[in-house]
Amino acid sequence: MPLPNTAVTATRHRAVTIDGCRIFYREAGDRRAPAILLLHGFPSSSHMFRDLIPLLADRFRVVAPDLPGFGFSDAPDRAQFNYTFDNLAEVVGGFTQALCLERYAIYVFDYGAPVGLRLALAHPDRISAIITQNGNAYEDGLSQGWDPIQRYWREPTTENRTALRQCLIPETTKWQYIHGVPDENLLAPESYTLDSALLARPGNDEIQLDLFLDYSSNVALYPEFQTYFRSKQPPLLAVWGKNDPFFLPRGAEAFKRDIPDAEVHLYETGHFALETHAGEIAVAIRDFLKRRVVNPAIAA
Repeated sequence: MPLPNTAVTATRHRAVTIDGCRIFYREAGDRRAPAILLLHGFPSSSHMFRDLIPLLADRFRVVAPDLPGFGFSDAPDRAQFNYTFDNLAEVVGGFTQALCLERYAIYVFDYGAPVGLRLALAHPDRISAIITQNGNAYEDGLSQGWDPIQRYWREPTTENRTALRQCLIPETTKWQYIHGVPDENLLAPESYTLDSALLARPGNDEIQLDLFLDYSSNVALYPEFQTYFRSKQPPLLAVWGKNDPFFLPRGAEAFKRDIPDAEVHLYETGHFALETHAGEIAVAIRDFLKRRVVNPAIAA
């Protein structure tokens, strides 16, 4: 079997400045091909898509930015940039315009879900499909693992903020990767090691604690997200690590309430499903987009 054209599938590492903030991103594929915007979550970056990108880039233009404060993007001082999900979505919206993404599918994970769904609310005509990988939009999907953060929402005290610093230590980051994974030997240690190193940058802890507090704004938007699902019926594929300690499988199944044609695939793994199931998820995405969105002549 011939090897893929590496001139097309090779990942490029680029940056663009949006409103004074340098946004690092990974990109592969023909710029004329149907686009997929990959949006990472906490505590990761576009690095989480390193295995998925080349599995899609022969048929799609694949673009994965690092959010402000994450990965290799700028982390503006909190005095100049208010770390809210509204503002993260505004930067990503500017990013899509800078890259001339006029219509695209979104792949959303964890924090990427409320960011991407804000884009969908603002410009539903631009969204060709939604692929959600442990990207929640229903209270059904929230596990008891959210209890300490929800306590901080209800009582934003110094004591409750300090308690959440345990979520930022290397041991917790590694646990997020290994929990629910049947074979830990499948996990590349550079994944959680890189995340921990970037979380340890001076001032990044306060950025993350600000976002923990603002996550309540995402739950408040769940009814609006669900109204969008019902009214627009976007093609939706849920690819979910069913052992996720934060976002439960019933959060994946809940999409079917509002989008009866939604497709749900559950995998025997944890929160970071791509670490163990990138191949299977890529096959599911290619099949789904070929059937539901993309001209078969393009994505055969």
